[in-house]
Amino acid sequence: MLLSGLFRSAVSHSVRQIRYVQRTAQCAGGSGAASFIHRDTPDNNDETPFDFTPENYKRVEVIIDSYPEGHQSAAVIPVLDLAQRQNGWLPLSAMNKVAEILKMPSMRVYEVATFYTMFNRKPMGKYHIQICTTTPCMLCDSDSIVKCIKEKLGIAIGETTPDKLFTITEVECLGACVNAPMVQINDNYYEDLTPKDMEEIIDELKAGKIPKPGPRNGRFSCEPAGGLTSLLEPPKEPGFGLQPGL
Repeated sequence: MLLSGLFRSAVSHSVRQIRYVQRTAQCAGGSGAASFIHRDTPDNNDETPFDFTPENYKRVEVIIDSYPEGHQSAAVIPVLDLAQRQNGWLPLSAMNKVAEILKMPSMRVYEVATFYTMFNRKPMGKYHIQICTTTPCMLCDSDSIVKCIKEKLGIAIGETTPDKLFTITEVECLGACVNAPMVQINDNYYEDLTPKDMEEIIDELKAGKIPKPGPRNGRFSCEPAGGLTSLLEPPKEPGFGLQPGL
């Protein structure tokens, strides 16, 4: 009994010491794929105005033509993406329009839109800041970047600024672990960040500028931060090391 009590006490203490985990947009009921359940709202229902522009209808045709005849439903992801890029987010009426164009049940479109977190089913800010806090980024102090963004914008994870300019979302790995910590803002990656870098990026966006994407510490891409450790010489010519008879 004594050992059991000591074990429970140690576990309880360890749990209290675990770092604070941010509440994701999904848990917090914020922007993005906040829920798998749709509830009609004044700005998101069957009657919400949506239609593709003439230019985007041409793009839809090109997308559909990329797939075999009779299999136009395979175009659902790129067509949904096009709708989101035009509107900024995906209201129910946009999903219904995609279903109508692709001649597929609306429910099949809803299934795709609720499965992939790239589709935002609530209004978003002009700049969608996705901050990665998965293990590599967390070990490189992504918490300081989260803190910087929240304090700079005055909003929490999953929220949008009152001027509709910024939305913050916490996401899983964005595949740039060697450049941690990093954020994705719309289609651009900003890597090797410090809080100062993050503040400068936000200031540029507020000024209507697009900051240069990529590493912020002087790296060209994802080469070793301390310099190359291999492949230091030009490659050998073809045939190097082969037997003379070959």
